Amino acid sequence: MGRPALWLLLQFLLIPGAAAGIRPALRALGNLHLSSSSTSRPAVANNYLVRYIQQKVDHFGFHNAKTFKQRYLIADKHWRKDGGSILFYTGNEGDITWICNNTGFMWDVAEEMKAMLVFAEHRYYGESLPFGEDSLKDSKHLNYLTSEQALADYAMLIRHLKRTIPGAKNQPVIAIGGSYGGMLAAWFRMKYPHIVVGALASSAPIWHFKDLVPCGEFMKIVTRDFTKNGPNCSQSIHMSWGAINRLSKTSSGLQWLTKAFHLCSPLTSEDIPYLKDWLSETWVNLAMMDYPYASDFLQPLPAWPIKVVCQYLKHPHVSDSLLLQNIFQALNVYYNYSGQAKCLNFSQAATSNLGTLGWSYQVCTEMVMPFCTNGIEDMFEPYLWNLKKFSDDCYSQWGVRPRPSWITTMYGGKNISSHTNIVFSNGDLDPWSGGGVTKDITDTLVAITIPQGAHHLDLRAVEIAH
Repeated sequence: MGRPALWLLLQFLLIPGAAAGIRPALRALGNLHLSSSSTSRPAVANNYLVRYIQQKVDHFGFHNAKTFKQRYLIADKHWRKDGGSILFYTGNEGDITWICNNTGFMWDVAEEMKAMLVFAEHRYYGESLPFGEDSLKDSKHLNYLTSEQALADYAMLIRHLKRTIPGAKNQPVIAIGGSYGGMLAAWFRMKYPHIVVGALASSAPIWHFKDLVPCGEFMKIVTRDFTKNGPNCSQSIHMSWGAINRLSKTSSGLQWLTKAFHLCSPLTSEDIPYLKDWLSETWVNLAMMDYPYASDFLQPLPAWPIKVVCQYLKHPHVSDSLLLQNIFQALNVYYNYSGQAKCLNFSQAATSNLGTLGWSYQVCTEMVMPFCTNGIEDMFEPYLWNLKKFSDDCYSQWGVRPRPSWITTMYGGKNISSHTNIVFSNGDLDPWSGGGVTKDITDTLVAITIPQGAHHLDLRAVEIAH
């Protein structure tokens, strides 16, 4: 029932004055949910045209007249000039073709909504590089990588489409996005309400910022996801940190760890913090991608991958060596489910389709999202959020200092009740839901919770087995 309910939400966003009826309509439908027998959307070739538009590198100043080519994808197979609409994906930190092919929901509703689909690539990602090969070189070239500049790109692109495509001038536009793209969709509606009539912001942690939510909420949800599959699962992970610490104290222990984890390169004592960060990232990614069907979003994974992982983590009270052998079996579900990997490389994260370098700059400037753990309410080693250390690390890498309160200043934080027509959807398994809008704010700022839903599961779309 997930897809019809979301489709109904979009229909309400398109009707002037009708958005107040969103919540009653959803009550009639019941909460969005996904059957355990759901299957992933079939892999089909989405038919789209690749287009480019010249955008200003700096929309907010007049001295720099430089422009760059922004890439966007457009599909109009089901679009109708009379009574149609435009669904506009606000691209996030990745190649737009990859994002397009992982956003099945828009393709699934295109015919019903007589919709033109537009997928806009975020500046500094994919092919949309303002300074070509030098775009990610240093902070001077990265200076124009901000959410505000990206939103201005999207506004200019929509104006261009309406001016150049016959019949599009008076078509309503709905912004759609997931994760950071979901944040952009919500902020787009807030900042450019004359451009888009509404927004669907999926898994959009617009409140995961300083003083808005506790810094430990994210990792608590990750832990809860593993605990749901048996308390021994999260406890095994919790106890693994001590086992790693003890074994890594000796050269023979480091050799054993290298062999036990089937690592591609020998471990040194200096590698241990990076190894543990890699492990933590793996558990986080599994929580984000705990989908009810086999998927290959970042890695090939089975259906309900945490459930599969936890089959190997049933015995926390065993020897250090046996516990870590079990941890390796769990890791193998994520990194080698296909059985093709000969070794595991802890220095390489599984995010090849995401623009991690550009995102690291954004995190060091305006996208400052605090994380912390205490090892009590979560399964991780204690880690305190230290803004000074974070700022120093950013300065060391990029030569910039973060502005932790700028996003709240720019977009309002929790003071957004004056805005209208935004649907915030979150899966209750998604760690990012801790920084998302999970309760209705007004009749037209509506929060939808998807039981057993992971990271922007609704936008991936499913076909419900009957």
